[in-house]
Amino acid sequence: MTKMMNLLKSKRGLSNAVSTLIILVVSVLLATVVTYYAINITSTRVQEEAVNIQKMHVWVNNTVKEAAFVITNTGGKDILLDKIAVRGVESAWTNVYYWKATVTVTSDLAVGNYSNLTSIVVEGTARVFTQGSTDLHIASGETFVIYIKDPDSITVNDVGTTVSLTVYTANAEYLEESNVESATPNP
Repeated sequence: MTKMMNLLKSKRGLSNAVSTLIILVVSVLLATVVTYYAINITSTRVQEEAVNIQKMHVWVNNTVKEAAFVITNTGGKDILLDKIAVRGVESAWTNVYYWKATVTVTSDLAVGNYSNLTSIVVEGTARVFTQGSTDLHIASGETFVIYIKDPDSITVNDVGTTVSLTVYTANAEYLEESNVESATPNP
């Protein structure tokens, strides 16, 4: 018990210099951790996937069933378009036709030539479309115009109703909705 009393009465402790040094080291370490965390969060957010889908249309009549849209990769990294579904039904890649836009697509899309979707007028000029065969790679900043021939779940009875178009990538799915329009067939 006397040893304990002696320890409590002792005036020994850390000097002011050592205490100040410990506080300084801890504050520098804390500032470093906060800075590293902020840099890590910022750098991972810059590389986020982001897709913009616009100018979506679904056309149908007794002989034509088509869907079309413009997709732009606005994110900081490339994306891989896995599949496209119209009203929840996946479209086969052989029914998907795409054109990598070399100009800004500002005008609306029109019904394509149903019998030949490899040549469609976009922005006043006939563009050469490629028939899909596998997943579509869209680099950061690129824009593609995509036409889908014979979306399975669309019929003439759907004119005026709203349907969804879902684009699936490796990391996310993007859903847009549009009213089904009556198609005026092109020659």
